[in-house]
Amino acid sequence: MQSSDSRESVREVVVPGELLAISSKKAGVGTYSEGGKIFASQLGIKTVRPDSISVVPLAGQYIPVTGDLVVGKIVDVGASNWLVDINSPYPSPLHVNEVPWRVEFGETRKFMTVGDIVLLMIVGVDETKRIRVSMQEHGLRKLTGGTVMEVSPSKVPRVIGKNGSMIQMLKNMTSCRIYVGQNGRIWIDGELDSIVRAVQAIRMIEDEAHSQGLTEKVKALLERSSGTGA
Repeated sequence: MQSSDSRESVREVVVPGELLAISSKKAGVGTYSEGGKIFASQLGIKTVRPDSISVVPLAGQYIPVTGDLVVGKIVDVGASNWLVDINSPYPSPLHVNEVPWRVEFGETRKFMTVGDIVLLMIVGVDETKRIRVSMQEHGLRKLTGGTVMEVSPSKVPRVIGKNGSMIQMLKNMTSCRIYVGQNGRIWIDGELDSIVRAVQAIRMIEDEAHSQGLTEKVKALLERSSGTGA
């Protein structure tokens, strides 16, 4: 399972006050609506979804959006839920009803504990920014082993690439398992040297996200680091 690139179909850098669309879509995070027009209220990446348009800040913490896949870290355990850090300023409790196991009251630590890494979906964000997360969708689970790195959430579309092209190349050329969260957390598992190569490549993508020919640059880096380059 991989972060959905189909939901990341249109992203571009916009500035405050810039007209994003003349549309009946919902004005999402980082935007405002006037007279049927949607404008950017902050510098960031324009994100078009089926029912809304939003702007993700170029820097800073992740702003949760319903439907996003995220890589989270368990930071506290209660009797009927786990508190998950999703790289957001808002708390994200994971209730026992939102996991694939039958968990009795008070038995949460038998399944997950502080420090565990989990692949989740944002299933709800209300007006007060209370976040609901779930592990009930197919493929969502606790991630064991591997390593976690972080990039700016705004760079996630470049790590994934158009139609998933960049992340597929990274997987193929490193033989690593990689899950990219929309919150900027990336879980990587494989041989140690392959993980190091994947991390180097992702750092290049983050540093040169707006440069031309990025795919070829990343490919060349991976070929050199594997010893197959010229």
